[in-house]
Amino acid sequence: MTAPPETVDLSVVIPAYNEEERLGPTLDAVTRYLADNENRFGTWEVIVSDDGSTDGTREVAALGRPHVRLVAADRNRGKGNALRLGVAASTGRRVLVTDADLAAPIEELDQLDKALSEGNAAAIGSRAVPGAEISDHQHRLRELLGRAGNLLIRATAVPGIKDTQCGFKLFEGDRAREAFADSRLDGWGIDVEVLQHLHRDGGSIAEVPVRWSHQPGSKVGPMAYPRVLADLARLRLRRLRPADLLVPVLFLVLSVALYSGRFFDPGHRYLVDSLQDQNQWEWFFAVTADNLAHLRNPFFSDLQNFPDGVNLMANTVMLGASVPFAPLTLLAGPAVSLSVCMALGLASTAAAWYWLIVKRVTRHRGAAFLGAALAAFAPPMVSHANAHPNFVILFMVPLIIDRALRLAAGTRVRRDGIVLGLMAAYQVFLGEEPFLLAALGMTLFAVAYAAVRPQVAKDSWRPLGKGLLIAGAVCLPLVAYPLYWQFSGPQSYHSVLHGDNAGNSPLSLLAFSERSMLFGDAARANELSLNPTEQNAFYGWPLVLLAFAITVRLWSRPLVKALAFTSAAAAVLSLGPKIRIPLTDTVYSGPWALVRKLPLFESVIEGRVAMICAPALGVLLALALERVLGARRVGTQYFGLLAIALALLPVVPAPLKSVPRTPVPEFVTSGMWKSYVGRGESLVPLPLPDPGSAEALHWQTAADLGFKIPGGYFNGPYGDDRIGIYGAVPRFTSNMLRDVRYSGKVPVIGKNWRAQAAKDFAYWKAGVLVVAPQPNDEKLRQAVQELTGKPGKWTGGVWVWDLHEGS
Repeated sequence: MTAPPETVDLSVVIPAYNEEERLGPTLDAVTRYLADNENRFGTWEVIVSDDGSTDGTREVAALGRPHVRLVAADRNRGKGNALRLGVAASTGRRVLVTDADLAAPIEELDQLDKALSEGNAAAIGSRAVPGAEISDHQHRLRELLGRAGNLLIRATAVPGIKDTQCGFKLFEGDRAREAFADSRLDGWGIDVEVLQHLHRDGGSIAEVPVRWSHQPGSKVGPMAYPRVLADLARLRLRRLRPADLLVPVLFLVLSVALYSGRFFDPGHRYLVDSLQDQNQWEWFFAVTADNLAHLRNPFFSDLQNFPDGVNLMANTVMLGASVPFAPLTLLAGPAVSLSVCMALGLASTAAAWYWLIVKRVTRHRGAAFLGAALAAFAPPMVSHANAHPNFVILFMVPLIIDRALRLAAGTRVRRDGIVLGLMAAYQVFLGEEPFLLAALGMTLFAVAYAAVRPQVAKDSWRPLGKGLLIAGAVCLPLVAYPLYWQFSGPQSYHSVLHGDNAGNSPLSLLAFSERSMLFGDAARANELSLNPTEQNAFYGWPLVLLAFAITVRLWSRPLVKALAFTSAAAAVLSLGPKIRIPLTDTVYSGPWALVRKLPLFESVIEGRVAMICAPALGVLLALALERVLGARRVGTQYFGLLAIALALLPVVPAPLKSVPRTPVPEFVTSGMWKSYVGRGESLVPLPLPDPGSAEALHWQTAADLGFKIPGGYFNGPYGDDRIGIYGAVPRFTSNMLRDVRYSGKVPVIGKNWRAQAAKDFAYWKAGVLVVAPQPNDEKLRQAVQELTGKPGKWTGGVWVWDLHEGS
């Protein structure tokens, strides 16, 4: 071998491992072509990088030719190690790396060289772009695995490159040596790692169609594909800073701390401020798992509201969470499954906001953490954490926002539109009302940003509009049938009316929430909200004041202007169609009146619109903290951090309240009920379960959904107009017994009442009537005894009336 010149125009690097048979012909072809085309490519060298071969690779005669030299590793480590050694030894202004089998013939160098001369950092041979020719294909399975792997590579590492693994690539020399020196992978994934390095540094990569032919003796075995996937995972982990790994753990710790009263014993603890929602949601998770296990319709069930049933799509059954958690539900029960789902969901939502803030707003990890924590753990989020997983598990919202911003950039409109459509379809199954509110918030932000950056808006609207059309074309077929079932299927309804008092009071935006660790006042918070699960504002006056100060101080930034408008607009909309000025009788018409009767908006609890403020305030906080920590003056840092701390202390939440759970009667847990309820019959708890008392749903889940019940806690239709109501359509008997429960007074029960009760029992297909211990249970027992004409039987901790006796 002759010593190469100090620098050459072209270095050709050939990785080799046990290539004794193929290396000689490859070197013949390469050296002959380069020697014949020196006027085209200039001076050259060929470097064979041996990766610890155990055959005669290092003794191949062609290695002794001029301009050819060998570098060798002490042992076999992989293609990545061989390429790293070979490129490090190169001196060329351009570096070509090619596999030892010359599956892409050396003559294709001309096409790559032309592409590199156009100012690209790399020109890579591709079998997947128009113009490529494949004369001898790989095995069909390997081709399919390769295509699937490249889709994953494009999605996670090198967007836009259709074929990263073709072993024929030409680089600008210094950039190649820098990229390969920075690489760490020893295996097949080094191609992806090097291209990712160039992409991250802003280097353009040209993908050039080449002629390619599969060669026998390939070193790419069946295990190469999982190894590449493992390399991809390592690449992703390498890009993460230690803080990026720690932050999700911290959010999970915060989430578990919030749920600590129930999390460690979900089967025997109850979130008291969830009212009856914990029973309802556990039933949703249980019925979804049961429907899947028995291959039943996941959009409908007659286990409650028997015999009419419940349209599950028209209720917040949240198939996007209850379906993935079905195995855990079947294994450990719905209480455990719901508890784990809500804790993980809240933590993942915070992590998603952190990811978005780091990517789009500030690289300062501490500022992003605090902003994401406010977005996910703000007072309204904590209020809904008691009872509404659909308003807690919002991790898709930051991902959807990011994808919409990508569309506005207009780089890969078709791909981003497809991904956005898939994301939107999944969010529909996580929660439609949160999706509507998120869309409203994004629209407010877009309008404000367009006003302050009109040129950006002008450049963005075409790709954004096209992408949204693509997203709709992808999303609608996926959700069309479920939505048809929701709005037109059995037990569907038109809208749920919440009255005129569902908006926030202006005072609730400034007050402290019930769960504030330092300033919580349950009485005051409940005066200003519908119930403990609907404390939809309560950001506290210190945080509102801080947000105003941040807006004034950073007003020159368009992002701040758009965020401030979004927060203010959402706060005003959340006041509802009528805004009452505090401490006066003055009432004004609010802007919500303009949309309250529109489809979808008519069912929204307008106070929830204030939840849009949480992420907007979180981003403002992140911007402010970044600014404060970057200040040069110690005084600025001190007073800035002090102001932030004082504003955030009132919104730090206390753990959610929990109490021991009401035990399920032995009549249910022991299976005694089975001898009373025949096929096609129901077990009738009295009074019927309703939104105010739904413990019977817990009975059902404890009995593995073995029996059906009339009544329940759900949304269903009422009357010819099919207006949505909470609970079952009232019947005479159910209304009367409900009145007895609350009043303790039994009406005079005569022949007419008994006849009506018989009709209602027959409608419910009742096998047994059950009265459990509860307030006024003696009066209830008296009423049922008069309705049936016989005394009840005390068994299994409840009073029962067997309706089969004497029939």
